[in-house]
Amino acid sequence: MDSAISTAAPAPAQDAPLRPSGGRRAAAWLAGLLLIVPGVVAACRVADTDGITPVPQLLAFLPWLLLPAGTALLLALLARWRTGMVWALAVLAVTGWYVRPYDTGLTDEPPGRVVARLEVLTSNVEFGNATEGLLAAIRREQPDLVFVQECDHTCSDALAARVPRGDYPYRNVVEGYSASGSAVLSKHPLRSAPGIEATLAMPGAVAMVGERPVNLQLAHPLPPIPGGVDDWQRELGLMRAYAAGTKGRPTVIAGDFNATQDHAAFRRLLDAGDLRDSATLAGAARTPSWPAMARRPLGAQIDHVLTSEDFSVRGARFLDLADTDHRSLLVELELHDVR
Repeated sequence: MDSAISTAAPAPAQDAPLRPSGGRRAAAWLAGLLLIVPGVVAACRVADTDGITPVPQLLAFLPWLLLPAGTALLLALLARWRTGMVWALAVLAVTGWYVRPYDTGLTDEPPGRVVARLEVLTSNVEFGNATEGLLAAIRREQPDLVFVQECDHTCSDALAARVPRGDYPYRNVVEGYSASGSAVLSKHPLRSAPGIEATLAMPGAVAMVGERPVNLQLAHPLPPIPGGVDDWQRELGLMRAYAAGTKGRPTVIAGDFNATQDHAAFRRLLDAGDLRDSATLAGAARTPSWPAMARRPLGAQIDHVLTSEDFSVRGARFLDLADTDHRSLLVELELHDVR
């Protein structure tokens, strides 16, 4: 008897799990690599620390980090890498928060009646190379106070011979070679003050503005070059101690700080003396002063005029001088009677 032979249909094969293509894997890897540096720098900004090289150097150019982080986000989207998307969005959010525009503060109520108006010019003339431009700016703008960094012997000799004593009868000049020399010129009477003992000359003085003494301090700490971050932090620490010592009294600290508002050491200096950044109050917080050729959003603002709360800021302008890698800063201040 024939027997029926039945054969069951084979079970359908299980679908193999989808694996990312080689292109998606490459995009994910590249996104991760692009996020490492911005992620570390953003984390240090949140942690209020300057970290170690290369973080201090990169903090000076914090807005630049939006570019690799944004590129990483696009790559993570292409790769469908969720972790990378979240990581990139976090870095972009943190960096964007810190580079956002600041309130100018120019609408603040003045702390008291105005007793004097001052214009302050600070200029790094790069080893004296921009001396001619500085002299022209002084003649044109006629600021009340002038702070000059990297004023070599050529620069100091020119200030002595070509800036009339009748215009600036009061001076504190420290002669030096290359970047070590500095100068403070004033239309107001000066009396001597210790200044800050540092590698590059940072002279100080007390100006009598009307009947009010105003502490003046030139700023020029060493830059945070690789291998020199400890020296940079130490000299900014000396400036922080000076600011704390003059807290509560009219004070102007001006010069090349080799630091931006994104550096923790600079922010601690501000906090120690209850100081304010004139350019920030004038709405120019992100206007670069170095290198001179750079414009927003490139470059870093490392040249500042810091003031105590006795001053209000009426305006700030960055000036271009030939033959220097810095832009000069001219601010208009009003000194108020807060006593």
